[in-house]
Amino acid sequence: MQDLIYLRQYPDTLQQQVRQLLAENQLGSTLQRRYPNQSHSVQTDKALYEFTQELKRQWLRSSEPVSKVIFDPKIHIINNALGTHTQISRVQGGKLKSKNEIRIAALLKQLPLPLLQMVVVHELAHLREKDHNKAFYKLCQHMQPDYHQLELDLRLYLTLFEQRGENTVST
Repeated sequence: MQDLIYLRQYPDTLQQQVRQLLAENQLGSTLQRRYPNQSHSVQTDKALYEFTQELKRQWLRSSEPVSKVIFDPKIHIINNALGTHTQISRVQGGKLKSKNEIRIAALLKQLPLPLLQMVVVHELAHLREKDHNKAFYKLCQHMQPDYHQLELDLRLYLTLFEQRGENTVST
């Protein structure tokens, strides 16, 4: 039985459905039907920064500013991260300055925009909630009502990616 590393925390019934789709070579076409338009215009660091800032303006105006948002090709999906949020503190003069940075896996350039948006929402939620707790996921759902479905769909894409052993995700 195939180990579905990205779906381990999901119920066995769902994992069995995914195994069946993989065995029938149907997972890619299922995702293609759900997301017929895979390409999007957020392909550069500047576009990602603007995309992130717009979401922040819409949902988290009073949160700390984000100084840097980039696609990072060094983020590896195998390490179970598609994005990171860091707060960098530096001493400038006699004061301590902190800056928030968000890095998003470059892989998300190739996936549908709603999946990229879900990862950005996830990282933005860390501006308010540092831990993955109930309040964190409630905030994610507030910003993106279908957050949990998008997270599952992203995990399905990653499963397909792993199954095919490809460097890019294509359905």
